Amino acid sequence: MAVLKKIFLGLLIVFVILQFIRPERNINSGISANDLTKTIDVPDNVQAILKNSCYDCHSNNTRYPWYMNIQPMGWIMANHVNAGKKDLNFSEFGNYTLRRQKNKLRGIEESIEKDYMPVYSYTILHADAKLNDAEKKIIVDWASAAQDSLERKN
Repeated sequence: MAVLKKIFLGLLIVFVILQFIRPERNINSGISANDLTKTIDVPDNVQAILKNSCYDCHSNNTRYPWYMNIQPMGWIMANHVNAGKKDLNFSEFGNYTLRRQKNKLRGIEESIEKDYMPVYSYTILHADAKLNDAEKKIIVDWASAAQDSLERKN
């Protein structure tokens, strides 16, 4: 029994120490000049859906829930955000080449149609981020129209 107490105490000490090692937060004030909304037309209803379901992981401004302050949850979330931004960053969309912008819009369309996004691990704790069929159609139709709009620009 004494061995179990020592193991538990050791784990508790490690857990407490981990609380002082925090990842950098993904918070940027204001809307970037390269934001998606500055690059292509994004109707208000589409923007509302994107902000609620996508922007936390795919922009330079994340809304952090309370559990972000408990490690290792903070590290896990930081990893998800970094991976999401690496794949698609709405705050930097204007920096993408025209070809890449079209590819990202195609990717949005495909990810929504195949239910890849928003990822299940995110929607477990953010049930409001789940997309219903009507919201999926809105995003898919917008992404398709936006691709056409970019085609006409070229």
